[in-house]
Amino acid sequence: MAFPRMVQREMGYALFLAQMGERHRTMAKTLGAFGGAAVIEVRESYDGNAYRAVYTVRYADAVYVLHAFQKKSKRGTATPKADIDLIETRLKDLVKEKEGRK
Repeated sequence: MAFPRMVQREMGYALFLAQMGERHRTMAKTLGAFGGAAVIEVRESYDGNAYRAVYTVRYADAVYVLHAFQKKSKRGTATPKADIDLIETRLKDLVKEKEGRK
C-alpha cells in the first residue's frame, strides 16, 4: 500500500531532517517501547487516517527505517503490539548485522 502523496512528502521531510542530525519538532517522537532516543516514530494524519514511520539513528552511518505503516487501531494513539514486535525484530536483526553477531 502506498502512502498518500502528502504523507510521503511530510515523512520524507522528517527523514531528511534525521539524516541532517535533527528531529522534526512536531512529527517525530521517541518510541517509548525501546527505552531510549535511538528509535523514533514519525506520525502523520491525513484524511482521517494515521500513518507511521519508525527509524533508528543508533548508527552514525545512516538513518535506518525499520517500519512504515498505516495505523489501523482506533484505540488511542499507541502503536499496535504487532507493529512494535515487528520493529523490535528488525532492530535486533540490524544490530546483529552491524555488530557482526550471528
